[in-house]
Amino acid sequence: MAVAAQVALIVAGLVLEALAGPAFSLPDAVGRAASILAFPAVGLFILSRRPRHPIGWLFCLANLGWALNNCAGSYARYALASSPGSLPAGGVAVWLYTWPGSVSVALFVFLGLLFPDGTLLARRWRYVAWSVVVWSAIAMLASAFAPGPVDDTIGFGVGNPLGIAGPIGEVLEPIAGLTQLLAIPLFAVVALCLILRQLRATGQERLQLKWFTSSVALVVSIYMFQAAIFVHYGSPAAFPDWARLYYALSIRSDVLIPIAAGIAILRYRLYDIDLIINRALVYVPLSAMLGLIYVGSVVGMQALFRALTGQESTLAVVISTLAIAGLFSPLRRRAQALVDRRFYRKKYDAAKTLASFNSRLREETDLDTLSDDVLGVVRETMQPAHVSLWLHTDTATEAEQPN
Repeated sequence: MAVAAQVALIVAGLVLEALAGPAFSLPDAVGRAASILAFPAVGLFILSRRPRHPIGWLFCLANLGWALNNCAGSYARYALASSPGSLPAGGVAVWLYTWPGSVSVALFVFLGLLFPDGTLLARRWRYVAWSVVVWSAIAMLASAFAPGPVDDTIGFGVGNPLGIAGPIGEVLEPIAGLTQLLAIPLFAVVALCLILRQLRATGQERLQLKWFTSSVALVVSIYMFQAAIFVHYGSPAAFPDWARLYYALSIRSDVLIPIAAGIAILRYRLYDIDLIINRALVYVPLSAMLGLIYVGSVVGMQALFRALTGQESTLAVVISTLAIAGLFSPLRRRAQALVDRRFYRKKYDAAKTLASFNSRLREETDLDTLSDDVLGVVRETMQPAHVSLWLHTDTATEAEQPN
């Protein structure tokens, strides 16, 4: 029911945006819809495999508030701005735009508090859970009935049709602003909860948390860089082409969270997470480094060609491309070695130990010495509780050779 309601709300919002006029962007609207519906889709998939799992229900419900908010905003823009009077109850749509987001924020906080098994970290965390419920109720009431203009993201200036004037309204308005600010420490508490779970977890639960926390950390990093772009350029209208592309991709990056959580809950290919993290640590900095080298070399060589010939040349692009192709493999090997040495020290030390043993193996002929070396390598790389070596010897009598 909740998933069907979200699909209906998103489809209705897309239709209303398309009818609103030339400002409608199909790729942007579809991307926004996909980022909202990814959560209930994953939740539905989890429930199809594990019908009683609380995380599946949370994923199904988490974006219901944002779906209602999205549809109400599109309805209000069409009914009150694009085509005034064409649809009834435009004021109700404005009111529905003001408060559902608080419900989704609270559900996302619960998602972090209960992941991965649907239980709190400890009994004392129930006070945090109740605090989230109280915060959500206050935020909804304050936002729903605070007077004054609605959030500017609705696209045009309009007041809250159900805002309460007078002394009560004067109290509700600052409370609504305060509850929005309190969402930041709530998510900080969620981060603390996930860190504590990660430190205490073992086995499969540790891998499940790695999937979830890695996706959350990646999405947060993407949005932080997006914020830095906004601070530098001011608005999307002033973005260069690369920043426009990054912005279009980054605002949909939150779909990584439900995908990672679905993998973690269903325990599908859990052990791949270490490989994914390793490759991300290698290829993200490597791509940034090669991109900077490419841009720097093209700009520098174009400046050189202008100084020598008075005009630019495509030769600069060709030379830079060949240089990047030649630098890729050695830089990748260096980056991989640096990541293994810094973040995967045991793996790095084990590889060095095996390489050293392999070089000694070519030269050593004494069986006792080789046996000691094998036992030492196993102890150092595998770190077993006990190790022993059994050698099979041929006891058959050798045939007597003729003189």
